[in-house]
Amino acid sequence: MSDIRLEIDGQEVTAAEGTTVLEAAQSLGINIPTICHHEKLEPFGGCRLCIVEVESRGWTKLVVSCVYPVEPDIIVRTRSEKVDRIRKTIIELLMAHAPDAPKLIEYAEEYGADRDRFEKDSSFCIHCGLCVRYCAEVKGKNAIGFVDRGIRKEISFIPEIASVECHDCKECFPLCPTSYLQAAFVLTEALAFPPSS
Repeated sequence: MSDIRLEIDGQEVTAAEGTTVLEAAQSLGINIPTICHHEKLEPFGGCRLCIVEVESRGWTKLVVSCVYPVEPDIIVRTRSEKVDRIRKTIIELLMAHAPDAPKLIEYAEEYGADRDRFEKDSSFCIHCGLCVRYCAEVKGKNAIGFVDRGIRKEISFIPEIASVECHDCKECFPLCPTSYLQAAFVLTEALAFPPSS
């Protein structure tokens, strides 16, 4: 594997082949916002907040930095009018689901996002997938998963597995950027294992 030279926000950096643009930026101390990224998990690219502009041979495109590998001689801009506008809209969409999520509030202040721009959907889950992926990739338990698709997609604990694996684990709880995950577990517990009278 050879090293690759590129430029990020005016700084030259050398990164190993296979390194993502997000990782290369972080090595320079450049902060790119993320919700669905976690260093222990395979890149997911679900939240799209880490979008950046990449210029190569005079052509510019928008890419998701947590899954986009470094390429020789590319120029990366982590902040621009276009990138900031897209991030602002993404934050506003996410806040329609989870208006009180601390990380989203922090990003909303940074990007001037309006938490009330879109009609509220009280699902609270923003489909970052951190809990699902952590349970599968790190713990190997698969006690939680996605149910349905598109706008009906939700996360759900699998009662038969969760009843055995989750009580002593709950490592996914602090990963959740909203309070939804813990509430979903309590609901699953109540429905699957009602108290005996």
